[in-house]
Amino acid sequence: MFGRDSHKRSSKEPAPQPSPVDVTPRDSSSSDSKRKPIGQVLVENGTLTADQLAEAIVSQAGSGRLLGEVLVDLGLVGERDLSTALAHQFKLPLADLSTGTLDMDVATLLPESLARSLRAIPMKRLDDGTILVVTSDPRPGTRKELEAALGSPISLALTSEPEIAWALDSTHRAMSGLDSEVADFTSTYGTTSALTAAQESLSASDDDAPVIRIVNMLITQALRDRASDVHMEPQSEILRIRFRIDGVLHSVAELPASMAAPMASRVKIMSGLNIVERRRPQDGQIRMVADGRKIDIRVSTVGVVFGEKIVLRLLDKQGPIISMDDLGMSADTRTRFEAMLHSPYGMVVCAGPTGSGKTTTLYSGIRSLDRPDVNITTIEDPVEYVYPTINQIQINESAGLTFASGLKSILRQDPDLILVGEMRDIETAAIGVQAALTGHFVMSSVHATDAVSSVYRFLDMGIEPFLIASSLLGVVGQRLVRRVCPDCTTSYTPTPEEIDFYRSAGGDPDATFVHGTGCNYCAQTGYRGRIGVYELLEINGPMRAVIVDSQASQQDIRQLAIANGMVPLRQQGVNMVADHQTTIAEIIRSIYTI
Repeated sequence: MFGRDSHKRSSKEPAPQPSPVDVTPRDSSSSDSKRKPIGQVLVENGTLTADQLAEAIVSQAGSGRLLGEVLVDLGLVGERDLSTALAHQFKLPLADLSTGTLDMDVATLLPESLARSLRAIPMKRLDDGTILVVTSDPRPGTRKELEAALGSPISLALTSEPEIAWALDSTHRAMSGLDSEVADFTSTYGTTSALTAAQESLSASDDDAPVIRIVNMLITQALRDRASDVHMEPQSEILRIRFRIDGVLHSVAELPASMAAPMASRVKIMSGLNIVERRRPQDGQIRMVADGRKIDIRVSTVGVVFGEKIVLRLLDKQGPIISMDDLGMSADTRTRFEAMLHSPYGMVVCAGPTGSGKTTTLYSGIRSLDRPDVNITTIEDPVEYVYPTINQIQINESAGLTFASGLKSILRQDPDLILVGEMRDIETAAIGVQAALTGHFVMSSVHATDAVSSVYRFLDMGIEPFLIASSLLGVVGQRLVRRVCPDCTTSYTPTPEEIDFYRSAGGDPDATFVHGTGCNYCAQTGYRGRIGVYELLEINGPMRAVIVDSQASQQDIRQLAIANGMVPLRQQGVNMVADHQTTIAEIIRSIYTI
């Protein structure tokens, strides 16, 4: 979601980055024995120190993994730095896929399964008849397999793993056969009786129904596009499909309106919902494998004028847990937040609207606290991140396992740290507060506009002010904003309205501004990935007195929090603009606070 930027260029050794249409391949004739080890190349060009290399070699021992993969996972080397070193090691040109165009006739000469296994994409046919192939795996065996599969001499160029992944996903779209599937559906189920038969066949396990294949296509494509949500919206004449990518909705397809009911039924069958009930909203969950990745999908249905709207929330079970380094917290906020996390008891809450990254922040905190001598138990709905060394409980209301009942059981399991996925009712909040008051450390989330308003959410749930003041250590208010794409960043002049907002929010008047011009990697949007914006409300002595004071307003608490060092969300946002992480327009769109 918002992690390490794997495409960032190294300032230590600028790499030649021609467009693939300008690449002039230089194949190596040297033998493997004459090549320097990749670790030595990285040390010699200053990307890596000898001590860091030794650390990576120890981590690699017995894993069976390539040293380059280990270096990237440890954060010692960026993807682009590794590609530069590999290009030097194998004497191959370095390709930049951010610009230029794939020749689709050539790109599809290599079957998708083989292209993905070899991490390679044919780019174009050169004047001498050879095929230019870009890969992230330059080993000699790759060349032999590619030449055999293409039946032609090839010229190799090198790129990074994320760049080849983008090229493969762009070439082999999961939705490429959507039109033919829609045509198949329309020709087969053109009558009302046929549509009824179609809905009855949607539980077939052989995936032979067009609707089944279309639903699978949409989920797979959404996963490849990094979408967090899929919206299926029935309208008068079409079924509109939209993906939410980096917090913004994008229309991806328009299907016949007649497909709305069968597709809703298919999703309901997958999630175990009642396909007959169309008036009452329903919630369910799907567990499936798409593109070789285990994913959980939260399903929500609601009746609208033209049928049932379906929203799928995609949760990648194999996605990495973001470290504290990658959250985006300012140095001061992070220092104070980590100090709270090391308290032996009390409660820390993350506050924000739906989709603001609260669970990610909570798990980053857990990651920093996970040790053999700490018993960590979570209760969530659903479990969004699978963490092998902690105890995770999945809510199952049909079996009587709710947040409140599960939390009571956890307290009998000798916990040191308890994570409650969400404080959504008075019973759960009351038990969480009591746990914090009786010597346990509790982390949770609450839906609120910012850190200060979360205090009033607890009051609104019916928790007494003195209990809130006694149990709460601090509240992290947060939002997610889109990052400027690092591959097409350029300076620009914001509009007068944006400048007025920036200055009114306390922005640096001498700052320079950047935005993304749009490239292949960011789908021409100028943004790629998201980063968190945080404010931290610390509950100290004076703050506790104000919370207990029944006459205190939200503004009173806000002013005291700022006096105690809290930097509000809007101010943090403009600071990130000055640091060239995002744009003023994105702060205006995502952060609207007084």
